[in-house]
Amino acid sequence: MSHDHQHHSHQVSGKNMGIAIFLNILITVGQVIGGIISGSMALLTDALHNFSDVIALLLSYISNRIAKRKSTAKQTYGYKRAEILSAFVNAAVLIGIAVFLIVEAAQRFFNPVAIRSNIVIWFALASIVINFISVLMLQKDSKESMNIKSAYLHLLTDVLTSVAVLIGGLLMKYYSVFWVDPLLSILIAFYLIFSSYRLLMDTIKILMQFTPSDIDLEKINEKISGISAIKNMHHVHVWQLDENIKHFEAHVDLKEDIPMSQFQKILNQIDEILHGFDIYHVNIQPEYNRDDSKDMIVQHGK
Repeated sequence: MSHDHQHHSHQVSGKNMGIAIFLNILITVGQVIGGIISGSMALLTDALHNFSDVIALLLSYISNRIAKRKSTAKQTYGYKRAEILSAFVNAAVLIGIAVFLIVEAAQRFFNPVAIRSNIVIWFALASIVINFISVLMLQKDSKESMNIKSAYLHLLTDVLTSVAVLIGGLLMKYYSVFWVDPLLSILIAFYLIFSSYRLLMDTIKILMQFTPSDIDLEKINEKISGISAIKNMHHVHVWQLDENIKHFEAHVDLKEDIPMSQFQKILNQIDEILHGFDIYHVNIQPEYNRDDSKDMIVQHGK
């Protein structure tokens, strides 16, 4: 059995995350107060979006720390999936909030009310500045972690939605088009759904242990089966533990009954092939004249 793995780690700045959380709490509280006083649905929508950012950042920070815990006899994989679970929750919650806001804003759209636009403008400006600072602080970490990327996307969409709210405030101030407020809420909500859907699907695929999208099993099978000593590769499983670590396991049917010392050379060839697919955690079961299914993908229960 081959067991070769290379783990990739990423460090997240606790200070940067802490500052971003604090700033988003300020934005959320301020926009809720501003939304109530001004009567702006768009500002309240942006406030709820910012509140989801607070939750996203907290989950990201906590799960990143949990993921670094060492493996034990009871948790042999450690807590690597903590970040994936966090990213899944963040994306799912954001989509849920967006659907709720669409329903609420649709009702307001057909019954627009006068909005105190000056309050909307100033709070939108404050949100743009503070969220942009948070985005800059997390930009580097977002390139290394799906979990941090989910929080980063929350903040980035907040910058964009706050710009939209600012434009809406200016239109209401100078042209009295108050229907633009619920319209903005609906547009922001749809944008949140669009930006979160792919992340949600990516995390679901990992949690369901689907074959990573960048892995071509047919090509792997062709290369490994091409090793002269191997008759067949079957019972293949490929999955991701987290966004970086890929696992591969398979049975290989050997042409001859060989000693383990000779099989080790074959394992080295298999490892070299799989490293080319960025797979470093490999388990291979050698077989010789074993009566079992030789299908590459064996259905459970057989």
